[in-house]
Amino acid sequence: MAAMKWWGWGPEGLEFTHEDKPALRPFIQWALGVDVASASVSPIPFKDLRVPESRLTDDLRSALEAAVEGGFVSTDRLDRVVHARGKSLHDLVRQRRGELNRVPDVVVRPGSEDEVEAVMRSGIDADAVVIPFGGGSSISGSLEAPAGEQRPVISVDLGRLNRVLGIDATSRLARVQAGVFGPHLEEQLSAQGYTFGHFPDSFTHSTLGGWIATRSSGMQSDRYGDIADLTKGLRVVTPSGMLVVRPVPATSNGPSIRQIVLGSEGRLGIITEAIVEVRRIPERRTILGYLFPTFADGLAAMRDIAAGEFSASVTRLSDAPETQFSFATRRLPSLVDKLESAALRTYVGRRLGYDTGQMCLSFIGYEGSERHVARERKAVGKLVKRHGGLCIGSGPGTLYDQKKFDIPYIRDFLLDRGVPGDVSETAAPWSRLAPVYDAVRSAASDAFGRLGVQGYLMCHLSHSYHAGACLYFTFAFRPTPDGDILEEYDVVKVAIQQAFVDNGATLSHHHAVGTEHAQWLEEDISQPGVVMLEALFEGADPGRHLNPGKIV
Repeated sequence: MAAMKWWGWGPEGLEFTHEDKPALRPFIQWALGVDVASASVSPIPFKDLRVPESRLTDDLRSALEAAVEGGFVSTDRLDRVVHARGKSLHDLVRQRRGELNRVPDVVVRPGSEDEVEAVMRSGIDADAVVIPFGGGSSISGSLEAPAGEQRPVISVDLGRLNRVLGIDATSRLARVQAGVFGPHLEEQLSAQGYTFGHFPDSFTHSTLGGWIATRSSGMQSDRYGDIADLTKGLRVVTPSGMLVVRPVPATSNGPSIRQIVLGSEGRLGIITEAIVEVRRIPERRTILGYLFPTFADGLAAMRDIAAGEFSASVTRLSDAPETQFSFATRRLPSLVDKLESAALRTYVGRRLGYDTGQMCLSFIGYEGSERHVARERKAVGKLVKRHGGLCIGSGPGTLYDQKKFDIPYIRDFLLDRGVPGDVSETAAPWSRLAPVYDAVRSAASDAFGRLGVQGYLMCHLSHSYHAGACLYFTFAFRPTPDGDILEEYDVVKVAIQQAFVDNGATLSHHHAVGTEHAQWLEEDISQPGVVMLEALFEGADPGRHLNPGKIV
């Protein structure tokens, strides 16, 4: 898998465009007061970057070259810059400006677990910092070395550990190397009739090990579970040796070591393998689109689906602002599309009494046998109807399925036009979802007002559980002419995150802590919780060699 561009999302040459979406340019003009017809800001050319000299010593280089055979020890300038950060908005803006900060001194690509162990030993013996690297898709500041770090920094790229090593068909468990990217994992599993079913937004450019290290959730987690549910066994290279978590279905042997590794962001060791649940590829997979009169009606429907005897694979609900944005991103419609769209708006407005400015778009997915899918669709359809909803067929669902991994590219598109756009997501009990939603909208509006900027906030419910759900907010604003884009971004981001914890929600549902969210950790898990984590990290890594400064 080719590395992502050093200044943005995805590989070089692949970009988001508005030209095949005729409604998008006028929509952004209305929402943000920005004409996106052409780019106005460009990243600094790579040749002009001032990349700090590598601090790799001759002794450490020799040790790493002995540890990893085949010339997979790199001090190339581009390689080091690519591995210096993830893809948070802070990361992207600073990269584009040429503000590189603490770049890794060397990128090492081990090809086996033994080589990972040898790299770990070499790094610790040299009092170096060791940072695991999967796809580099983190948006929480989980990859950058501390600014003042004086020790050598080693980025350990797991990309060569990319194979499915075996499948236990009886137990439906697969043994998989941690560096495999999402598409390659599914490709290997599907060749044997299986699927992992884990599809985060970052799927194309993220790895199994990265998902585990950040407690990822996927678009079909309603059915398959998130990465914490799917991961049953682990092998982790740690400073004190190889940590092995066996794939038993349940155990009562003290605090769960498996759960401790999940979400540890490289602070406890380097994940080399996982044993994960897999399922047979379903006979039928369908995603249908639905409309609801209001967001409150849609939330009530999602809550009842989660509480009922359903097994939907996707339950996604956009609020009215996101629904309007979704309609604006439609590609060039055919005459039939235009006629159907006009007829639908007339029907829901005049016949059903919807306020089309408040209606909300939803996607619900079904998987299984033909009979199971038909039964689920019928039962969910009745429930949706009780909440005033309307099924609008498979067309919108197919479109959602096709463009579901495109969203991260929009940030680059906006930054090219001088506009910051980002996301914040959380989870809360069903009884708190509406208050959290209202509080975040109010907090963002206040932040836009304090800055004196035109901004836009939208939201969707993306994962449902028996007791609650995830709310995923996206925001963008037109910065002031003379202000610093990151300082103004922080005003909005902080307001949203603070509204989460002030209203009983978590600091992040699936984007991890890193450095971006660390300031809210104590409010989320309490001061004794932070003390426990500090003691855990100190006990496992007393030399602070493993990705220091993350989480706490």
